[in-house]
Amino acid sequence: METRIAEIAERIRGLREMLELTPEEVAEAAGVSVEEYLDAEAAKTDLSFTFLYRCADKLGVDIVELLTGENPRLSFYSIVRKGTGLDIKRRPGLKYEHLGYRLKDKLAEPFRVYAPYLEEEQDKPIALSTHEGQEFDYILSGSLKVRMEDHEEILHAGDAIFYDSGRGHGMIATGGAPCEFLAIILKKPKEEGE
Repeated sequence: METRIAEIAERIRGLREMLELTPEEVAEAAGVSVEEYLDAEAAKTDLSFTFLYRCADKLGVDIVELLTGENPRLSFYSIVRKGTGLDIKRRPGLKYEHLGYRLKDKLAEPFRVYAPYLEEEQDKPIALSTHEGQEFDYILSGSLKVRMEDHEEILHAGDAIFYDSGRGHGMIATGGAPCEFLAIILKKPKEEGE
């Protein structure tokens, strides 16, 4: 397993232990079985974006802290120059580039997403994931097949979709070419006292 995954897994385990949470509690929050969670914590499996996002929320840290071991420090503004976003790989070829990772106390998580066109995905059901909040996706280039529970849509450059990300959603590049899009994940506001 690559070093970066092992480091992230170690941070998750360390934070869980420091907060005196059981693997069962974090697995439930992450939406995975206890066995899947323990495999992730032991760096025996890849760590999906949704898994990392949910773990960060349960552990009370910014996703950037899980990925890098550092807390975002900037409180006024943050600039990320072309090609210098924080890379997050999710599945073969799919790459998230975090465009706001230096700003602390974010209300949203902005990503530039690169989705490869994979012929073998085209006739298979699109896997769905969920996470709290809302998501806005804007297509920069290529075409994206989006599944929203039982609905499928094809989006092209210039199209956008805004949705409740607590409901099942998934996407793949389609049309014979890769797709690049902006994904803005809006966090669910914390209730007072949380």
